Amino acid sequence: MHLGGELLTIGGLFLIAYVLGRLGKTIGLPAIPIYMIVGLIASPHTPWIGLNVESHTIELIATFGLILLLFNLGLEFDQEEFYGNAGKLLVSGGTYVAINMGIGFAFGFSLGWGTREALIIAGMTATSSSAIVTKLLIELRRLANDETPMILGVTVIEDVFIAIYLAIVSVVLSGDTNVWAVVGKLALAFGFLVVMFTLARFAGKWVSRIFATRDDELFTVLFFGLAVMFGGIGDLLGVTDAIGAFVIGLLCGATRYRDRIEQLALPMRDVFAAFFFVNFGLGLDLSTFGEVLWPVLGAIGMTVVLNAVAGQLVARMNGFNVQQGINTAVILVNRGEFALILATLSAAAGLEARITAFAGLYVLVMAVLGPVLAVNSDRIGRLVVRPARLARLRARLGGRRATAASAAATALLEAESEAAAARKAERDRQFAEEFALVEAAGREERENGSPEAVSERRTSSVEIPTERPERPVRQRDPEY
Repeated sequence: MHLGGELLTIGGLFLIAYVLGRLGKTIGLPAIPIYMIVGLIASPHTPWIGLNVESHTIELIATFGLILLLFNLGLEFDQEEFYGNAGKLLVSGGTYVAINMGIGFAFGFSLGWGTREALIIAGMTATSSSAIVTKLLIELRRLANDETPMILGVTVIEDVFIAIYLAIVSVVLSGDTNVWAVVGKLALAFGFLVVMFTLARFAGKWVSRIFATRDDELFTVLFFGLAVMFGGIGDLLGVTDAIGAFVIGLLCGATRYRDRIEQLALPMRDVFAAFFFVNFGLGLDLSTFGEVLWPVLGAIGMTVVLNAVAGQLVARMNGFNVQQGINTAVILVNRGEFALILATLSAAAGLEARITAFAGLYVLVMAVLGPVLAVNSDRIGRLVVRPARLARLRARLGGRRATAASAAATALLEAESEAAAARKAERDRQFAEEFALVEAAGREERENGSPEAVSERRTSSVEIPTERPERPVRQRDPEY
């Protein structure tokens, strides 16, 4: 069996991915759209380039990429954060998902492609890309921001939602019309999730014993084997291989070897996930993008608007300001791997063929638009917040002018009142002095009985008449 040609082609594709990835890094693009473009370049639907790589060439490796994507999603799930702040997280994350999911489902129905297709499209537009969100927070150095724990909390709820949603979608896409069969499959799917979540919560110590080896090679073989095996178990149970990989990742994340698993699993995820995204790009056809252009533009506009609203609402619920709400919205607006996973499941179930083109174009645009918006969130904040602040400032200045006038009037009245009080005090003092002199003169006159003697012995320069004329009535000061 000679595979030299296939190996040469695949190696060349990844070298192209490396070159384009380096160029994308310079402008802040994530790897997902780069890999999809590489697959599109090599697609049989793009014959004018001449590569013509068939999807089945890397299909199994791409499946490993899907499994490791969900395995790492479960591995990185923060159980302590979830169970410690479940109420707050459910309110914040649940509000975000409910707004996007509800409107997204209505949007999917409006396209007229069918109910199951509407469910798929709602899932594509409802949840963020955890990988892109985390990567942007690190690259933009926003891990220390006040709103970052809230953003990560929303992604935790999204992870739980994805697990439940995939379980529901797998049953819906099975095409079974028997009510009891559908109920049974749903019960099996949710039972599987409940059992694995329970084990992850309470059985971490016992599971840790399985990983008790210092050999990195055997350690890697063990967790990779578990991820692939549980992916197969999930598929056999009818809850998809993605769910099986997620729940075993959740269980491995509950062990004391979580950091070691993550350290070894991340490079594997990046390599195999590249195959998954390239393989998805191989299935894209540029000629079909025109058929979904307007639905994709509508979905993009809807996603941006809904995230702006949901970001502000969630930020307000957690006591953050408008700028922090904008930071939340532009980070969570990113869409990526989950939309492609749903499109893969849709294609396997034989749903509307345009969904693959819709998902491809939607993710390509959103994976480029999201990071651009995130990088410029401060500028967006200035454009949005500054006019509002100016309006509030003008209102405050108007109020302050009125307040200043009122304060000036009050100060003037107080000054006039103080001046009137000072004048009153001076008049009282003069009256008291005059009254004291008159009283002293009267006592001396009574004691000596002679007005002349009184006049001779007086030492005061103030002349006191012996017969004081009647004191005229003094006009009262109005302010006295």
